[in-house]
Amino acid sequence: MSDRFREFVQKIGSGSHTGKSLTRAEAATAMEMMLLQTATPAQIGAFLIAHRIKRPTGAELAGMLDAYATMGPQLQPVASHTRSPVIMGIPYDGRSRTVPIAPLVSLILTAAGIPMILHGGDRLPTKYGIPLVDIWQEWGINWPQVSIAQIQNIFATAGLGFIYPPTHFPTAAGLTPYRDQIGKRPPIATLELLWCPYAGDAHLIFGYVHPPTEQMALTAIALRDTPHKVTTVKGLEGSTDLPRDRAVIIGVHQSGRELERIFLHHYDYDLSNINPPLLPTPELMANFATVLQGQPSELLNSVLWNAGFYLWHCGATSDMAEGMLLARELLSSGAVNQQLVKIRELVAG
Repeated sequence: MSDRFREFVQKIGSGSHTGKSLTRAEAATAMEMMLLQTATPAQIGAFLIAHRIKRPTGAELAGMLDAYATMGPQLQPVASHTRSPVIMGIPYDGRSRTVPIAPLVSLILTAAGIPMILHGGDRLPTKYGIPLVDIWQEWGINWPQVSIAQIQNIFATAGLGFIYPPTHFPTAAGLTPYRDQIGKRPPIATLELLWCPYAGDAHLIFGYVHPPTEQMALTAIALRDTPHKVTTVKGLEGSTDLPRDRAVIIGVHQSGRELERIFLHHYDYDLSNINPPLLPTPELMANFATVLQGQPSELLNSVLWNAGFYLWHCGATSDMAEGMLLARELLSSGAVNQQLVKIRELVAG
């Protein structure tokens, strides 16, 4: 048992009247002790549920991110990349209701010369939805078997990197059983949205569900003063995917500036209010194949809606309509499918 860690549990777990938040330094130490499991299983479980009940502060999240930055893997900047990479913070527990658009968007953006880094593991509690890595494996791209050195090369060559914690950050993946046993999503789930496994300055784009999460996350990022550009998206199932059945609420934060809001509406772009539903994996991948060929469908419309925004927002086009046109051209020309083949070949070695 760790006496030091017990003090952390006592501090956050003493109830609404006497409980206190950890300092940034204390939160960093607590996270390191959980990652290394120098705290006992009982202590880790108690901390995670107590922290969930108390709700983390921005300073606590900043400290936990400090620990991730110290102990986790980082891809290195590439001299030939002319843009800072986009890192998408997407919930690790996957999707259970709507189609995950981000894998297709990442192919489009990297085909357009915008580097990207994704990260995530296997199916996780509490949702156990389809994770990003499963989509890539259906495409014949097995990120779990690729070393960090190989991913660095793929990132340099094709502009896409994928960090898979069970292989590349096993100490973090070691906390997964606790998440299942406590039965509630712990603050680590928010931490994962904000993690930037990159050694340079990046453009972090993360999704959220509850508005307080956005503010807490921005506070943590401001305290760490990195990354210098952050985009928040009230997306589908907490992801970075733009919804079509409601207004899209986006926040743009840059160091030294006030938060800027962007609001998008599907009807301004002649789209229906349909979010394509998640289908069994064989049907899902068949639909993805038609999108890669540029064939008309509601899924293609959602992909163009998402990719068009991100192409514009990341500086590849002058407005969103132009971004949607560029996304369509990249798909219909075969450039996106060629990008998929290129990544598959690089991963296969």
